[in-house]
Amino acid sequence: MRALSYQGPYKVRVQDKPDPRIEHPQDVVLKVTKTAICGSDLHLLHGLIPDTRVGCTFGHEFAGVVEELGPGVTNLKRGDRVVVPFNISCGACFYCKKGLTACCENSNPSSDIACGTFGYSHTTGGYDGGQAEYVRVPFANVGPMKIPEDMDEEDVLFLSDIFPTGYMGAEMGGIQPGDTVVVFGAGPVGLFAMKSAWLMGAGRVIAVDLQDYRLDFARKFAHVETLNFKDVDIVTAIKETTEGRGADVSIEAVGCEAEGSMLQRVLGLGLMAEAGATTALNWCMHATRKGGVISVVGVYGPPWNLVDIGTAMNKNQTLRLGQCNVKRYMPHLLDHIRKGRVDAKGLITHRFSLEDAPKAYDLFSKKQDGCIKCVLSPHAHA
Repeated sequence: MRALSYQGPYKVRVQDKPDPRIEHPQDVVLKVTKTAICGSDLHLLHGLIPDTRVGCTFGHEFAGVVEELGPGVTNLKRGDRVVVPFNISCGACFYCKKGLTACCENSNPSSDIACGTFGYSHTTGGYDGGQAEYVRVPFANVGPMKIPEDMDEEDVLFLSDIFPTGYMGAEMGGIQPGDTVVVFGAGPVGLFAMKSAWLMGAGRVIAVDLQDYRLDFARKFAHVETLNFKDVDIVTAIKETTEGRGADVSIEAVGCEAEGSMLQRVLGLGLMAEAGATTALNWCMHATRKGGVISVVGVYGPPWNLVDIGTAMNKNQTLRLGQCNVKRYMPHLLDHIRKGRVDAKGLITHRFSLEDAPKAYDLFSKKQDGCIKCVLSPHAHA
């Protein structure tokens, strides 16, 4: 089959790889029809995630058709169209039984910090991802959700990660009616967090980013106020618009490659003396009011970062964070899409064949041509 292959920092190519096969009775092999490039894939591309090995295939946002089934698969049949959560979860362990599928202890038993994840380094189990013509899906009785017959793959593709992640970011904020919510990062996860904040009753939603085109998109897609931190002192600007107190809730949807601090960029991304730049997270602590809530869904890796935890502690802030337990949100968010409350595929700005994936990565990484979200079609011709 054809598949994306990591060749080292800033280098990917599409090449022939062996077809996946059934390795466990609960596996299925999926013919991938749509797959997306996630902002967190850029952390892999840029060499920031430990144990990302040459030859691995990225891609944790995908949908497709069941091609082959293991003998233990009872919930699916050949030909079913499904969308698959990025978490690989067994459904039976201590954490899965509590609905914490992002903490599954059987899909990545060699690690205590992450469950198995498609296409996200050997730190998360070494599973190949879905930026390929075919992909093996373990524990197929648990994760995949059938796509309704009246919907296409692009309608539901983002139920695999970014919509649930953005929604969980808003949910962890404990948003109360009338709250002012600031979302740091106007990428796909941040955009879904903005939409979700409105669904939860926010009175104001403010987007913060560096790129004017992303802020323009946020105003149109999520109907939010916007601030560009290259134009203002962001903490001062947020306080000035909130009677000097700060936001009730801040959502950090940026992660380890945040702009805004030369020191953090040098230490975290240049020297790699810390696990990325925590600029956006520290801004959250300063721009959120006393007793407010900071929700973190931006991706950070181990082992440590320079975080202004003393500010959060002395301001009596609540800090909530984590990888999204995608499975629990999928039915509810499908309903939001079906009823027209959220136009999930409205985020897609660029479509490519799989063969053009290196071009798509370059465009997305460099934030060119107004790129918000790239979707790949593995069986389309270049």
